[in-house]
Amino acid sequence: MKESNRVELLAPAGNYESFLGAVHAGADAVYLGGDKFGARAYADNFTTEQLCSAIQYAHLYGRKVYLTLNTLVKEKEMPQLYDYLLPFYEAGLDGVIIQDMGVFFYVKEHFPDLPLHASTQMTITGVEGARMLKEIGAQRIVPARELSLEEISLIKKEAKIEIETFIHGAMCYCYSGQCLFSSILGGRSGNRGKCAQPCRLPYGIKESKEKELYYLSLKDMCTIEMLPALIEAGITSFKIEGRMKKPEYAAGVTAIYRKYIDLYYERERKKALGDKPFSEKFSVDKEDKEKLNSLYIRSEVQNGYYHRHNGASMVTKEKPGYNESNAELLKRIRDRYIENKPHISITGRVFLSEGRQAELCVEGSGASVIVKGAVVQKAIKQPMTIGGIKKQLEKCGGTPFEIEKLVVEAGENVFMPLKELNELRRQALEQLEKEIKEKNGFLKRTALRKEKAERENEDKISQDKEKLREENAEEGISVLIRTRKQLYAVETLLKDRNQKKDGSSNTGSIQAVFVSTDILEFEFDKMKENEEKKNLEKIKQYLNGNVFAACPYIMRAKDAWLLACLLREKLFAGILVRNMEELAFLKREGYDGKIITDAGLYVWNKKAADFFCGKADFYTLPFELNSGEQSNVRSRKSFQIVYGRIPMMITANCIRKTRGECFRGKEFLLKKEETLILTDRYGKGFPVVTDCRHCYNTIYNSVPLSLHKEVIKQAGRYRLDFTTEDEKETRQIIEYFCRIYVQAGEEPPYKEYTNGHNRRGVD
Repeated sequence: MKESNRVELLAPAGNYESFLGAVHAGADAVYLGGDKFGARAYADNFTTEQLCSAIQYAHLYGRKVYLTLNTLVKEKEMPQLYDYLLPFYEAGLDGVIIQDMGVFFYVKEHFPDLPLHASTQMTITGVEGARMLKEIGAQRIVPARELSLEEISLIKKEAKIEIETFIHGAMCYCYSGQCLFSSILGGRSGNRGKCAQPCRLPYGIKESKEKELYYLSLKDMCTIEMLPALIEAGITSFKIEGRMKKPEYAAGVTAIYRKYIDLYYERERKKALGDKPFSEKFSVDKEDKEKLNSLYIRSEVQNGYYHRHNGASMVTKEKPGYNESNAELLKRIRDRYIENKPHISITGRVFLSEGRQAELCVEGSGASVIVKGAVVQKAIKQPMTIGGIKKQLEKCGGTPFEIEKLVVEAGENVFMPLKELNELRRQALEQLEKEIKEKNGFLKRTALRKEKAERENEDKISQDKEKLREENAEEGISVLIRTRKQLYAVETLLKDRNQKKDGSSNTGSIQAVFVSTDILEFEFDKMKENEEKKNLEKIKQYLNGNVFAACPYIMRAKDAWLLACLLREKLFAGILVRNMEELAFLKREGYDGKIITDAGLYVWNKKAADFFCGKADFYTLPFELNSGEQSNVRSRKSFQIVYGRIPMMITANCIRKTRGECFRGKEFLLKKEETLILTDRYGKGFPVVTDCRHCYNTIYNSVPLSLHKEVIKQAGRYRLDFTTEDEKETRQIIEYFCRIYVQAGEEPPYKEYTNGHNRRGVD
């Protein structure tokens, strides 16, 4: 097997010691964060000087360094990206891991040859999303951790893009990037690298006698025994989680995975040679499994989602503390991989001839240099010996090199002062080190001039704003419904309004209705003719056709049939998409209806707005920006959610299933529209909506967001999202917002609510 086809082992580094341990233990690449824009704000992280040094050090050993730029970035912070990234780019940084689409295009524009990796926080779940990212310039994607090995293999085969997946370490309960739990409850945003890990806390179930359990705490992942299957699936890079963990973890885990990856390839080499009989099996020593379990692992381990969609066996329901570490093992790891620097073996040849300049050639790691020194003299007393020359030149102390073989070609009566011989060696090793670093890094990079690029971008933004002003777009109140009772409330309200002869001059009106596909039933390749469809057809008549389908929060390969059905359905004027897979699917199919992106397709800055405006007709403002920050990205193309329970977690794992009650495929669950209430230690109840058709959970906030004081300040597109409200509540809330849209001074028909981040935002 060619070296270029070997899987990359990618290790974490939260500080410089961790970086050294990972490199010395055999990582092919290391991912790390600087002091800004990384999704581990509480790691030690690297100063600019340390990070540049790490890049050079990694390249000396033939390894790569990827920088995490995987947070969402506010508009006012965007100008900081250039000066922050420039020194790393010039030092030869090998790639950046990005979540924010605005950051993606900023880096692509200013640093054109820097490889772009799409973070797992983009929640890429299928072939279409991967293809779209490749088309816009991504070299690699880190798909959602919840994907099966089959899905990952399909993406690799169809999208033909590099795939990086996690193989070891802690796991989020939520689809990465789709978690607002820490942000909404405590103001510490996971999208800004400051997650407080509320998933590691105990929760109860309302109206249940069960004790509090850790329903949201997944066991740590360990896939050491699955390596052959993962390699054969075509994965490009194996990623170890752990930038918040100690250096001994990074080194120890890397060393063990390095051992077994190499064993796999050696086994394959022997098979290819045709050794018969070949009966060598891939197996992991019990001792090595015990070592992994003693390196900062929470209780038990599991092997992730590669061969299952969810299940109670993945969850640590009892207290998820770390196993006790083995002090002796940690000391051995530190002594071997952190305190000691491995040597790079090189070879050399020296030529010493009287009356000519001394010449030393050294080579190693695919590079070679020749240096010339002082003129060799004729020995007056004692000539130099071969042994003496070797002894002096082989002294490589203070350098990363070790001369494995040195050939000396010298005359019989030659002499050089030791100082000059040492200088010859010093220059040779110094130049060789430089050659190796340049060979393993990028040469003569030039970033696009910041001033020119930003001026052109500002001109483009100004043109876009003028264009938006010219649009004659409808504004007002829209509603999103997810139950049949809410559907009936909207239909009867519109019917009553339509029958009133005097109209409702002192109130606003509903401009559009978004209906969750949870309500819809399908048969074969179209929607089923039933009472709900009749209600929607009436609503369509009342609203001049402005009825939209709201797709699932998560779209996997198995769910593509739903979008195919919606494309054929003439009932809807457009589709609300919640993820990249849905957006890419519709664009590939040439969908001619309106496309609206939801709040989970994050627009935190103007460049992100530009991207989504290029792919969709409208976008939805995110929950985590305050009102001032939202004004930077607000336009005539934006919706704002002003009422509704914020979806704090979208999860592949299912709390019902963890409790032993799976309803997958049972239609009565969809019709009953039940919710399970998760309770925290303060007694707050968080509704958990189970989408059994697409097999995911949504955990909502305990109280609704309500920005009723904001909707009267300026015209705009405002959306009301209904989750657990009954028919009466739905109607009351819609009527209330329609009234205050044109006239202030009325209190809402509910007592408890939150302003979310509208005032505070997130750091």
